[in-house]
Amino acid sequence: MKDLLTMAARAGLEVHAIEMPDGDLGYYAHDEQRIYFNLLCTPSERRSVIAHELGHHHYAHDCEDDPAAERQADIYAATLLIDPDMYAELEQISHHAEWIAEEMSVTAEVVEDYRRHCLQRLGDVTYTRPRMGVGQWLHRWARP
Repeated sequence: MKDLLTMAARAGLEVHAIEMPDGDLGYYAHDEQRIYFNLLCTPSERRSVIAHELGHHHYAHDCEDDPAAERQADIYAATLLIDPDMYAELEQISHHAEWIAEEMSVTAEVVEDYRRHCLQRLGDVTYTRPRMGVGQWLHRWARP
């Protein structure tokens, strides 16, 4: 959590815990340069929400309910919070997103976003974070 708060501070953002309506976990207030999260968030939810809202800041999103902006923020949070090597180790033990999320102190939604947007599976080999050109894949691992 400390690393996320440091990132926010370096970006000129304040992070605040507030009371929010049921179901609301947090939001990024572009005009205020603040990230808000629900006081009732679990530690894993708190990390996931702050990382997601940092994504909104990173991409300079200032509108609400934009599916493309939400997807960008989801991917940003997943790549920020999920260590590919640790994920690979955990996935060899269990494929359950909830268990992996618990082990990585994130929400299951972050794990699902990581799977959906950051992994490329080709047969028994899994690649992460595709790029173009030589050395196209940042990480590669094969199932035993």
